[in-house]
Amino acid sequence: MATLAQQLLLLAFHNETGRNKVSNLEYGLAGATLLDLTLAKRIDLSGRNIEVIDSRPTGESVPDEVLQRIDQSRPRRPKSWVTKLYSGMRTKVAQSLTEQHVLYHRKDTVLGLFPLNRYLPHDPSVEADTRDRLTCAIDTGTAPDEYVASLAAMVRALKMERHVFPQRKARATRKALDEVAQKSWASEATKKAIEAAQAATTAVIAATASSNGGGGGS
Repeated sequence: MATLAQQLLLLAFHNETGRNKVSNLEYGLAGATLLDLTLAKRIDLSGRNIEVIDSRPTGESVPDEVLQRIDQSRPRRPKSWVTKLYSGMRTKVAQSLTEQHVLYHRKDTVLGLFPLNRYLPHDPSVEADTRDRLTCAIDTGTAPDEYVASLAAMVRALKMERHVFPQRKARATRKALDEVAQKSWASEATKKAIEAAQAATTAVIAATASSNGGGGGS
């Protein structure tokens, strides 16, 4: 199964242009990677600072790079780690999907001058499965597992509902995403981790928008 960060990127990218269509995606990918490590039982997000509880690799390149950085660093809060990790996350996650043959990378140019990287579907079934599982969760009001609950929280943090579900009413979709993230059967520890990652991502986005005078796209 694709990581949360990979699923989030697949939902954020346009299948025809191969480009990102969501503001602040890299912050969301950083938060999602922290959740990936939590669900893999490598870190603990429930305290003031992130704690490494198992430094063994997960076998996924992006989470393992993050795990190593956290393990070799002084204790930091989730918000601090989102700020430190976000830069370059979009490319790293897209490349990991390319290596797994889910996307393929095509180099292009704008006006024949400026280089442009496109990441287009190679195996569209991965995104389709992700979208179907999230849609089912929204329709039923509960997540089938903690991964879908986590994905719902990150989609909500990035305000992606209009991009992921353009045919649905945005307000109702936001409410449904909140319910899926908060009222699923996930353990109390997982719920706290989801809340911590979502809050950290939202706080960083808000701080960035404020410092940029309302901007903050990635």
